[in-house]
Amino acid sequence: MDSLLNAGSPQAQAMQSMFFWTLVLGGLIFLLVTGLVLAASIRYRQRANDDEPRQIFGNLKLEIGWTIAPALLLVFLFGWTLQTMRTADPAVAATNQDPDLVIIAHQWWWEVHYPKSGVVTANEIHIPAGQKILTRFESADVIHNFWVPEIARKMDVVPGHPNYLWLQADQPGLYQGACSEFCGAQHAWMRIRVIAETPDEFAAWQQAQLQTPAAPTGDTAVQGQQLFQQKTCMNCHTIAGSGATEQIAPDLTHFASRATLGAGVMDNTPANLNTWLTNPQAIKPGSHMPDLKLSADEVNALTAYLETLQ
Repeated sequence: MDSLLNAGSPQAQAMQSMFFWTLVLGGLIFLLVTGLVLAASIRYRQRANDDEPRQIFGNLKLEIGWTIAPALLLVFLFGWTLQTMRTADPAVAATNQDPDLVIIAHQWWWEVHYPKSGVVTANEIHIPAGQKILTRFESADVIHNFWVPEIARKMDVVPGHPNYLWLQADQPGLYQGACSEFCGAQHAWMRIRVIAETPDEFAAWQQAQLQTPAAPTGDTAVQGQQLFQQKTCMNCHTIAGSGATEQIAPDLTHFASRATLGAGVMDNTPANLNTWLTNPQAIKPGSHMPDLKLSADEVNALTAYLETLQ
């Protein structure tokens, strides 16, 4: 997972700056206190033939000084914290404002909707670089937490209580994150990939996602399409143009265009897909993808079909 220290948005930059300068300030205070202790230990250490030291019962000016200085420092940090909070989590004008993006957390994957275009995908979130994207978070089951440290603060995803967050990436690139609220057996493999693109690239991606995949032509792929419809696959997944419309599991309409399988557990390659279909529970134990006890020929056919879904 990427680091907060590589800030890629104004929100992350605000958090990074406060973290860095608070660390510096704390370090300076540590050096000051340590230096004073060492200086006092050396300057006022007991020497041979020393008489009993003169007793001092207080210094009003010094006591006032070391009380006021930390108090002013705390007031400064409090104000800075409020400003950082406002920058890191800009207010949403109204809770009924239409979001640009809706992300629904499931055990253990992310469902991604673009309400204005109708695009639906999973685990990979495409956004235009340099633009603030109002995102609504929902949960389909338990409490999750969305965190992509380079571009956004953590956001709890709570069943029955939508939360909102502005997503923004300054530059095109890949920003990785994960669920950071323990949510069950495969919490560790609930990864997030945010792909920031130029506005033109993002528009082209959305247009491609709205297209219905071409019908498979090879014999093996055609057989895989038939198997997808005959087995229980279409009881959970959606593939546009295939008659499969259920939304229990990830939408597979453009499955082959994604980089990973199982919310980041494997790279999306034909060999890994073959392994996944053979026994998904061996790869991601406890996931809701069942082991269908497919034969090697059936796995090969389904792999060939799913690889056509660009």
